[in-house]
Formats: sequence, C-alpha cells, structure tokens
Amino acid sequence: MNLLLNLLWIIFGGGLVLCLEYLLGGLVLCLTLVGIPFGVQCFKMAGLALMPFGKDIEDLPNAGAMSFGLNIVWALFAGIWIFLTNVVIGVSLALTIIGIPFAFQHLKLGMVAFAPFGKRIRG
Repeated sequence: MNLLLNLLWIIFGGGLVLCLEYLLGGLVLCLTLVGIPFGVQCFKMAGLALMPFGKDIEDLPNAGAMSFGLNIVWALFAGIWIFLTNVVIGVSLALTIIGIPFAFQHLKLGMVAFAPFGKRIRG
C-alpha cells in the first residue's frame, strides 16, 4: 500500500518536484563550508519528500545545544517559510476526502522542515 501511495505522491502530489528542489538547495548550500550542515538536512528532506509514506520521524535522544542552535538559524532563514507552505498545502488538501493522506504527508514534511536538526527519518 505504501508503494502505491508513494507512486501517487510522486506523480500527483508533487513529490518529484519537492525532491528536486531540496536536492538543488542542498547542492547550493554545500558549496560553502558554513552551508554544509544545512545542505545535509536538505538531502535528508529530499528523501522524505520523494517517498514519505511508510516513513517515521523520531527525535534523536542525544541531540544537544548544537542541534538547537542550528535549528534556530534554520527556522529563521528557511524553516518557517517551508513549514507554512506545507501547512497551507496540507490544509487545502484536507478539504477533499481523497487528499487527506497527502495532507498528512505535507504536515509531516512541514514538521521536519521547521526544525530538521536532531531528527532521524526511519522507514
């Protein structure tokens, strides 16, 4: 079932476009030494954006002050905007019955996009 939903997500939910956007952003961020940690998070989100069904997000137990600080910088410059975009798309998809599974995936993506440091994607 997850495979079918992921294929529908890639075709109709914009998964391929989201993945390519995160990959491009990650490549650009990795051009500088300061941007490498943020680029790695973009690559992590690209994998989730491509095939989100069947994947879970968990907080790392040993994420410390460094993750918190990087999350603050990320949230100020990118996270809040990506989060709001995913929430708006998720709410609009939830208005239709057939869009509810995609709405939940957009909300999952939004939660990771707001604060990606200290999170692991399993699945």
